[in-house]
Amino acid sequence: MTAARTQLDRRDLADAHRVAAAVSDAFSAKVVGQENLRESLLIGLLAGGHVLIESVPGLAKTTAARVIAESIHGGFQRIQCTPDLLPSDIIGTQVYESATNSFVTQLGPVHTNIVLLDEINRSSAKTQSAMLEAMEERQTTVAGTVYPIPEPFLVIATQNPVDQEGTYPLSEAQTDRFMLKEILGYPSAEQEVEVMFRMDAGLYDKNHRTRPVVTLDDVRRAQDVVRNVHMDQALMLYAGQLVGATRHPDQFLPAQLARLVEYGASPRATIALCQSARALAVLSGRAHVVPDDIAKLVHRVLRHRLILGFEAASKGITSERVIDAVLQAIRVP
Repeated sequence: MTAARTQLDRRDLADAHRVAAAVSDAFSAKVVGQENLRESLLIGLLAGGHVLIESVPGLAKTTAARVIAESIHGGFQRIQCTPDLLPSDIIGTQVYESATNSFVTQLGPVHTNIVLLDEINRSSAKTQSAMLEAMEERQTTVAGTVYPIPEPFLVIATQNPVDQEGTYPLSEAQTDRFMLKEILGYPSAEQEVEVMFRMDAGLYDKNHRTRPVVTLDDVRRAQDVVRNVHMDQALMLYAGQLVGATRHPDQFLPAQLARLVEYGASPRATIALCQSARALAVLSGRAHVVPDDIAKLVHRVLRHRLILGFEAASKGITSERVIDAVLQAIRVP
């Protein structure tokens, strides 16, 4: 049996949709194209999840993160990940003050609303693990004392798929903490021209900040609405079956694909799929989830959680193809 959810008031749903639309418009005013990235960041913000972005440099990832933070009047910190970055550089540490002959705690940059971890795979596994408590429990522990992280809290991490020299692959535990993974492509020629026009207009000047369009309280109320969006039990089962098929590929996928899957997605993937589907429903102005919401998000939820073997890499078969086969194998309710 599922727990009863609060019946959504139409005004609450309209307010949440208005908040999402306002942030979306602020994003589009500053970032050219990247519609999928905009949608994923909004879903992460409203559903309380985190977003992993894979792309080559220069595709406005930092600008996108900063615009989201400024549009909600939230705090923003960018952390450039390097091999010598330490966990204390992220979560904070204790510093000795000679004037008082005592140690004081200095909290790290993770204690804010929007955190951009740029090139996360350039940091060591030890440093990457420093983010696990912050991303999952929304707190950090410094010298035995627990410090809560402000809400809303959204981690946006980037990794470069081309330059892999001097990088550390993300562990399964780390990637599983990201609700969605977005893969960015190059803009079209027309979009690049639009970027030039906006640069000439001074929209990318470092002093040109995005005007706040909503407040943090607005975002928190919108998150409450997302949590109460109706999702039929049949759709929950559908989400669970999609994820479950990745764990038992021999039962659902063609043999040539099934043998390439070493590990499927964890139950956290099912939770992420349901939460993100509820957020997508709010973005669409609906108080209920439909099957298309799940189908639209399943690649973003699963692509970084599937572990394929060496044979898949040698044949150029990606997780996208496996997910396509999973979608075809599971009947839509």
